[in-house]
Amino acid sequence: MLNGKTLRSYDYAIILAGSLFLGVLWVAIVDTQPVSDFAYYHRLAQSIAKGGQWGDTYTTVGYPVLLALFYKVFGASLWVAKGLNLSLSFLNNLLVLAILKRTTVSERGRKIIFALFALFPSTIFYNSMVGTEILFTTILLALTLLYLSEVKYKYVLMGIMVGLNTLIKPFFIAYFLTIFLAEFLSKRRLGPSLRHGLLVLVMSLLVLAPWLYRNYLLIGESTWVSNNGGIVLYINNNSQNHSGRWMPAEDVENSLVNTSEYSVANATEKNKMLSQAAKAWIVSHPWEFVSLGLKRLANTFDSAGGDMGFSFYGSSVSGESQELLYHLTRIVSIPVYRIGVFSILGFSLRFLLRFGKEKISSFESYLLVLFYMFAGIYFLTEGQSRYAFPVLFILIYFFYSLPKLLGLGPERNI
Repeated sequence: MLNGKTLRSYDYAIILAGSLFLGVLWVAIVDTQPVSDFAYYHRLAQSIAKGGQWGDTYTTVGYPVLLALFYKVFGASLWVAKGLNLSLSFLNNLLVLAILKRTTVSERGRKIIFALFALFPSTIFYNSMVGTEILFTTILLALTLLYLSEVKYKYVLMGIMVGLNTLIKPFFIAYFLTIFLAEFLSKRRLGPSLRHGLLVLVMSLLVLAPWLYRNYLLIGESTWVSNNGGIVLYINNNSQNHSGRWMPAEDVENSLVNTSEYSVANATEKNKMLSQAAKAWIVSHPWEFVSLGLKRLANTFDSAGGDMGFSFYGSSVSGESQELLYHLTRIVSIPVYRIGVFSILGFSLRFLLRFGKEKISSFESYLLVLFYMFAGIYFLTEGQSRYAFPVLFILIYFFYSLPKLLGLGPERNI
C-alpha cells in the first residue's frame, strides 16, 4: 500500500519525467541552428575537438572545452550539444530538489517551487541552444547545494567550482563576496565570514592560475580569463546607446575601434583601452549611466521570453507558432519575474529595517546577495533576457515566498 512519502516521491518523479519529456520533444521538433555567440561556441568546440587552439583570449572557453570533449567522443554534431544540454537540465532539476530538501520550506512549497523550475519555459527551450547558460547554472546550483551542506573542506571545494565557473563567465570570480556578505548578514561574525570568503577566492585563483599563465604566454602580458569585458563595457556605456542593449562598437561617437592605435594593439591592450574609455564616460555621465543601468536590468528581468527567439533560429517552426509560443511563455514568465523581483526588494527592505533586531535566514540572505551580485554585474555591463536564466531558481523561490513577506504564509525561515 502506498504511504504519503511514497506518493510524494511519485510526484517528484512525474515532474522530473515531464520536464525531460518536454525537453526532448522540444529538441526533436525545434531544430535550432546556432547564431552569434552560440555559433562561436560550436565552431570553437569543433576546432578544439580536432586538436586546435583553445581560443584566442577574446572570450571564455569553459563551455566550448567541455563541449569539445563530447564532440571528440561522440562526434561534432549539434545533436551531441543538445543531448548534453538535456543531461545537464535533468541534473539541474535534481540539484534544485536537493537544495529545497535542505530548507525548511514545506513539502507543498517544495513541490510548487520544483514544478515551476522544472517545467518553466526557459528550462525547456534552452535545451536546443548551444549556449553557456545551462552548464553555468549547473555549477551555480551545485555550489548552492554544497554551501547548504555540512561537508569537510566545503569552502575549498567551493573555491575550485568558482574557478571553473569563472572560465565560463569571467565575472563569477566575485562570488567570494557573496559568501562573505551572506554569512556576515546571517551570522554577524566578521572573522569567519571574511575567512570563508577569502578561502573561496584563493582557491578559485589557484584553479585559474594555469589558464592565466597560458594567456600570458599567448599575449605577452598579464591577461584575465578573457578579453571581451572591455568591448562589452564600451558598447553599453556611451552616449549613442539609448536602449541598454548591444550596439556596434563602430557606431560609438569617435569610436576607439576606428583608430589606428586600436588597430595595431594586441587583444589585452584593446581590452584595456575600451575599459578605460567606458569608465571615463561613466564618471562624466553618471545620470546617463544610471538610466542605462536600469534599462539593462529591465532588459534582463522584465523582458521574459525575449531569449526564446534564439531557440527558433534556423528552425522550420512557422512564424504563427513562434508567436503563439512566445506569448504563452510571457504569460507564464512575466508574473514570476515581476513578483519575484518585487518580493526580493520587499525581503531586502524588511531585512534592512530589522537588521540588528533579529537574525536573517542564512538561506534567504545567500539567495538575496547572490541575486544582487548578478543584478549589479548586469547593471554595469549588459542586460538581455537570457542573463536571467542562472537566477531563475531565486526568482521562483521569492515568487513563491511573497505570501510570507506579506505575513500570509505558514512558511518559516531556515
